[in-house]
Amino acid sequence: MSEATLPKNLTLDAALSEAEENFAARNVKSGENYNNSTLSMPGGNTRTVIHFSPFPLTFSKAEGATLTDADGNEYTDFMGEYTAALYGHSEPAITAAVEKALHQGIVRGGANDNEAAFSAAICDRFPAIDRVRFCNSGTEANLYALRTACSFTGRSDVIVMKAGYHGGVLYFGGECPLNVPMPFHPVTYNDTEEAVAKIRELGSKLAAVILEPMLGGGGCIPATAEFLQALRAETEKSGALLIFDEVMTSRLAPGGLHGQHNIKPDMVTLGKYVGGGMSFGAFGGREDIMARFDPRIAGHWPHAGTFNNNALTMAAGLAGLTQVYTADRVEAFNAIGDGLRAKMQDAIAGAGVPMCVTGLGSMAVFHFGTGPITTPGDAVAAPEALKAILHLDMIERGFYYARRGMIALCLPTTNEDTTRFASAFGDVLSNRASLIHQAVKG
Repeated sequence: MSEATLPKNLTLDAALSEAEENFAARNVKSGENYNNSTLSMPGGNTRTVIHFSPFPLTFSKAEGATLTDADGNEYTDFMGEYTAALYGHSEPAITAAVEKALHQGIVRGGANDNEAAFSAAICDRFPAIDRVRFCNSGTEANLYALRTACSFTGRSDVIVMKAGYHGGVLYFGGECPLNVPMPFHPVTYNDTEEAVAKIRELGSKLAAVILEPMLGGGGCIPATAEFLQALRAETEKSGALLIFDEVMTSRLAPGGLHGQHNIKPDMVTLGKYVGGGMSFGAFGGREDIMARFDPRIAGHWPHAGTFNNNALTMAAGLAGLTQVYTADRVEAFNAIGDGLRAKMQDAIAGAGVPMCVTGLGSMAVFHFGTGPITTPGDAVAAPEALKAILHLDMIERGFYYARRGMIALCLPTTNEDTTRFASAFGDVLSNRASLIHQAVKG
């Protein structure tokens, strides 16, 4: 469908039906692959977050910030694998490091020649990490951080944020029967009074408070300085540990967001891009806490994992952190993201629709409602069909982002790419303005 023929005044259901039909016609091979996948995987899926209707795209190739699907259609990648693909899809330094490690042997059953340098680079980069241990995902890192906090304090309860996400079994955006069975106490993000009251109420039962210093999956909502400082002060008084999940947000400043805020949590978790785009997780923090994992000490806490120090990730992570994503690159890259959000906000204003954009640096989410948005509840609820229509319209124009409106840039993304994205976004919003106004209440 060309820009000129994009319908403006269909009903929501009719517009979605037409968008899905057009999508299916352009992506026949992706559709076939999806149908075949349903024969061996429930719903044709082994990763819920990448599913969308009528069916997800199958990507056959990725290079730089460009994705190519099974039908040969190309897209500029604005999803960035939910921040894991920070380096893009073909960073030469990482490719060379992985190829070298691959030829030296993948699974060696011992220490390898990159893990010491990689761990040192992480401790040097992030101020709150005195010592670090590796694992295989952000989910795993957060599980270990929480169990560490409970074991270190001898306590049981954990404060989490409503709409927070710390992995597939630590989901607080609604009821999740797969969550680990721990006594969790959700509070409202950025509500200092509520959080402080809950910390004081739990008292000596509270083992930890865990949060992202900017909600990622919860809508790219930055924490206020007041909120973070209050959590730091109150956890210190109570003897509970403060855990920052920086699996996503560590990319937003040279020392992570905790470094930018000049706040030292007791523990920090990492994942996603830090492993160079490979499977990776890490948890670290205060030396006295992490010392409990020292196998030279009697009564140490065991922490196993065959692939914790796998050769490919150690090589990729070290190359990425030391050769590519240097402090100067961090600041220049996130400035591109700041520019994108400004361009998107201008596009929204130009279309005259009730929407706004939140985020920091290279991460963003667009919301319905004019804002300001400081907690997840501030966004105006909109039908999923509306999000689907905008998503399919932008895919048709060659841009790929998460259906819920989340954007995470890749390093190969240019200012020109963000200008093109914002222009397409503005055109789609203008053409769908009547639907947006009809669907968004408030």
